[in-house]
Amino acid sequence: MIDLSEKRIVVTGGAGFLGRQVVNQLIKAGANPYKIDIPRSRDQDLRVLENCQRVAEQKDIIIHLAAHVGGIGLNREKPAELFYDNLMMGTQLIHAAHQTGVEKFVCVGTICAYPKFTPVPFKEDELWSGYPEETNAPYGIAKKALLVQLESYRLQYGFNGIYLLPVNLYGPEDNFDPKSSHVIPALIRKVYEAQQKGDKQLFVWGDGSPTREFLYSTDGALGIVMATQAYDKPEPVNLGTNYEISIRNLVELICELMEWKGEIIWETHQHNGQPRRCLDTQRAKAEFGFTAQVEFKEGLRNTIDWYRHNPI
Repeated sequence: MIDLSEKRIVVTGGAGFLGRQVVNQLIKAGANPYKIDIPRSRDQDLRVLENCQRVAEQKDIIIHLAAHVGGIGLNREKPAELFYDNLMMGTQLIHAAHQTGVEKFVCVGTICAYPKFTPVPFKEDELWSGYPEETNAPYGIAKKALLVQLESYRLQYGFNGIYLLPVNLYGPEDNFDPKSSHVIPALIRKVYEAQQKGDKQLFVWGDGSPTREFLYSTDGALGIVMATQAYDKPEPVNLGTNYEISIRNLVELICELMEWKGEIIWETHQHNGQPRRCLDTQRAKAEFGFTAQVEFKEGLRNTIDWYRHNPI
């Protein structure tokens, strides 16, 4: 178990939705807040190697959360940017961390890296058994390449890098921008705006059949910090809840919690995305004792309440 109290820690993306929670969990776990560095993308573009070297210099731990990421719409609109930006940020930061003697690198990947058709629940050993779902493959493959890099650097240099696969995150302060948001904040905003306009119909992409699993942001952050302190193996680790819900049931639940009773119109000509997502979470529990704490409906209520008080 790593004592964080004297460690110099970098959290890339630390000012973002998940990053703020990770910083809070680090402090709860004993990290000195004055020794936590949060590089800002406007000042330190991590696609540039020299910036990565500056970020990594004289640091003990790097937790790499920074990503160019969004929902199906963004994945379809900007696949090249998503591939290039995420690959370059991650691979150069890992290399810089090795060069500057960083003790531990925590890479937060994505379940978009899993094959399109993966046996459910997804086990980490299935990561290489097929090609990802086409709409998010550029992002998923770019992030999965970082796992190969970490394993290679461990073998050749003895570099301690770990790779975590959190399921879809949600919670207060999420990204509610319709151009780049994920499914839960996008749906909450849609229903809220329908209520404000008095609309009686809600248009939703796909046919509602895909399933998803969601992890509350504080739980995701807790899992990342627990792994930072206690996990040092090369094998990737899922972070999730093992609770699967269809998009149709998710939409109905959000409408119920927000007390909207209009008609849901399924836009079946739009992409569904990956057919199913649900993680096997046994490795995280066995290796560093992580299990999610926040029940899904409770987390949804918290997220809805936050957005109602902070509509964008």
